[in-house]
Amino acid sequence: MPPALFLLLVSGALCSLGHSMTREEKHKLRNQVVEMFDHAYQNYMDHAYPADELMPLTCRGRVRGLEPSRGDVDDALGKFSLTLIDTLDTLVLLNKTTEFEVAVRRVLTDVRLDNDIVVSVFETNIRVLGGLLGGHSMAVMLKEGGQHMQWYQDELLHMAKDLGLRLLPAFNTSSGLPYPRVNLKYGVRGPETRTGTETDTCTACAGTIILEFAALSRFTGDPVFEAHARRALDFLWEKRQRNSNLVGTTINIHSGEWVRRDSGVGAGIDSYYEYLLKAYILLGDDMFLQRFNIHYASIMKYISQPPLLLDVHIHKPLLPARTWMDSLLAFFPGLQVLKGDIRPAIETHEMLYQVTKKHNFLPEAFTTDFRVHWAQHPLRPEFAESTYFLYKATGDPYYLEAGRTILDNLNRFARVPCGFAAMKDVRTGSHEDRMDSFFLAEMFKYLFLLFAEAENLPFDVEDYIFTTEAHLLPLSLSTAPHSSSIPSNRTSEEELDDSNFDWTCPNARLLFPDPAFPRNLREPIRSAVDKSCPRPAPYREPGMGRPPLRAQDFMANNPEHLELLRRMGVSLIHLKDGRVQLVQHATQAMSAVAAEDGVRFMQEMMELSSQQQKEQLPPRAIQIVSHPFFGRVVLTAGPAQFGTDLSKSSTGVRGFVTVAEPYNGCTEITNAEYVQGHIALLQRGQCMFAEKARHIQKAGAIGGIVIDDNEGSSSDTAPLFQMAGDGRSTDDITMPVLFLFHKEGNILLEALKEYREVEVLLSDKARDRGVNVQEAEEDCLTEATTPTSFEPVGQSQMSTVEPDESAAEEVTPSQEEVSPVDEDASPAEEVSPPVEEVSPAEAEADSAQPEDEMDSEKREVPKDNTDSSSQSVDELLADWREDLEAFQQMEKDEL
Repeated sequence: MPPALFLLLVSGALCSLGHSMTREEKHKLRNQVVEMFDHAYQNYMDHAYPADELMPLTCRGRVRGLEPSRGDVDDALGKFSLTLIDTLDTLVLLNKTTEFEVAVRRVLTDVRLDNDIVVSVFETNIRVLGGLLGGHSMAVMLKEGGQHMQWYQDELLHMAKDLGLRLLPAFNTSSGLPYPRVNLKYGVRGPETRTGTETDTCTACAGTIILEFAALSRFTGDPVFEAHARRALDFLWEKRQRNSNLVGTTINIHSGEWVRRDSGVGAGIDSYYEYLLKAYILLGDDMFLQRFNIHYASIMKYISQPPLLLDVHIHKPLLPARTWMDSLLAFFPGLQVLKGDIRPAIETHEMLYQVTKKHNFLPEAFTTDFRVHWAQHPLRPEFAESTYFLYKATGDPYYLEAGRTILDNLNRFARVPCGFAAMKDVRTGSHEDRMDSFFLAEMFKYLFLLFAEAENLPFDVEDYIFTTEAHLLPLSLSTAPHSSSIPSNRTSEEELDDSNFDWTCPNARLLFPDPAFPRNLREPIRSAVDKSCPRPAPYREPGMGRPPLRAQDFMANNPEHLELLRRMGVSLIHLKDGRVQLVQHATQAMSAVAAEDGVRFMQEMMELSSQQQKEQLPPRAIQIVSHPFFGRVVLTAGPAQFGTDLSKSSTGVRGFVTVAEPYNGCTEITNAEYVQGHIALLQRGQCMFAEKARHIQKAGAIGGIVIDDNEGSSSDTAPLFQMAGDGRSTDDITMPVLFLFHKEGNILLEALKEYREVEVLLSDKARDRGVNVQEAEEDCLTEATTPTSFEPVGQSQMSTVEPDESAAEEVTPSQEEVSPVDEDASPAEEVSPPVEEVSPAEAEADSAQPEDEMDSEKREVPKDNTDSSSQSVDELLADWREDLEAFQQMEKDEL
């Protein structure tokens, strides 16, 4: 069947549902898309090029090796001007032909592909190789038009082949599955370059190669690339679970054993399914459609629970593997449109739309009751992609309104002076200093196409297929000559079930004779998502008895408590970064009974910390609203157990900041005339938080911000916490007090030093930049759960506490993974949780606990850059560290 026929579904539209959007409105929104693209692209070219990506908060380029490592997420960067290459075909689609020609000349002149650098095979394939091939396709199309690119002689294609040859060594495995990383200059050469030693890769990483490699083979006439990609797909197909016909998330590239046996349509697997269907569309090989249909039937049988898509175990597909979904599955409704299964596409898209409206963006992960699970949003385009395809399939103007929502939220919450910044936390509106290349490659393509009329497009998009990075490959490649030079693992056709093989395309008009049908599907889903969030479960007393000292009563600077700990065999170890750890040695206890009490104390502390994580309040926001920030900079802050509850305030507290004297706020304020009517800045330490608050309130302050004195601490590497009271009533404190870690606090201090007058807004979440505050009931804030790894080891246990060494402040535990800093203690004893100067209800840990971020590879802990004493505001903003890969944590979770 010709591939073009398969796309008839997309070009057919249903009767219009509801009120149509006028051509004038669509024209206005289309122009808005172009203006937003110009804002992002021009800032990249002005402030970042030739770096791989733009850092929009600090208005500079991200160069690998010059910025603090973000772990595996940096493997997408290869010092090859990633964003420019990824954006080439977007320029043509948006009718920026002149800019495209300039950009191609820049790529040919400036970009080198022989860098001694290790990159992700998956990311380099979809972003760089795909970008070069998409750019080549556009250049050929324009040249054939006779007006532009007449000088072009396939230079981008030659670069693409050069890159393809540099990726090929990764496929030198017995299975044909590629290593996850390759050195662009030396290939796969061993441990010194982090290549050739890996054993695992994700299914999507190995199965998202065929479009780019097959296109490269057919453009160049060299079959080796397509042959390697087919061999990898054949091996994955062979290793599917034969009863469920599902694949796992992570596979051993040598043995073919499934390392992670959970199966879904989101992170780690997503584009494997996408490329099976699109390989059929692009290449016309029936085998790919057969395999996709067999997989799709199992997805709909086991994973799809409309409107939800929940991971299951491949061997026991009726057992759910988790109770949350990740944002990468938002592409799936668009894929279902290509398949022709419109009803579940409408249902899942509507669920995603309602979650988006609830939180302004789609959180990286959210629970089955639509609460935030991981709060980041790196400006992913998958929801916009599905919105476009559903509009193409249905013609329903409802999806135009969904696109308008995406545009509005990007402008209101993500737009900054130097581009668009990823969201660090969708609940507070705080930013990350990153603008990934896929934002320009994908987001603006789909939004432009959504609002464009046929006459607005420089070519017919129905003649092309979109890769997973939205690069455009011509369907004419299906007729290009090809052959295979490598033996294939291809399954014999007799094993395939022809009854599952759909040869025909559905007619959208016959599927939905009633124009109101899609609306009827959406209504119950909207109601389900709109229900209020459940309250956290109340604290339950641990069932381990009552030792002489309760964990919830423990204070690290109370001499009586320390003596009790000593009797129980528990000692304190002071770490180099100012924190201390609790270590329990049963043999050092005064008696067997005291040793048992020590064990109970440590166990109670662990249970308490686990409960506190469930009850922890969401973070607060400190938004700098004065010139030149105008609300574009949002700092993540920790709340206090006393003072004004900002979550119950629709306006927050707004005022100019001033530094209190003394800076620690532990005695009467001596510059009360400056503090009065202002928000006072204080340094943590030397006295109770509540004591600081009372002193500045007495001086007439309208709010307070306590800044951590532990140099280098940041909300990017340490979970936030609630500041505790002082053990007595704090009803007399009537103003809000928030906590900032050292890096975020220094941004505020340096802004004050540079601009003299700095006005901030203290609130539960960031407000619209320069516009009125939104309704407080727009969504219910929910906590993001941070995966933890924690187990006691016999009777030798340790917990980490982080009091100010000179402070008299209360501490309680917060469960964490054992961090690298804990290596100062005996390895056999390092098991229990870090503890902070907070109350039993809420706790902090300053140890390096990563936040989460999606990606298709593994998880690493970033290193901090702590030298910020002499930095400017822009440099301090640069010290905001990106969150670590949440999906990488997910890949390590034990099911």
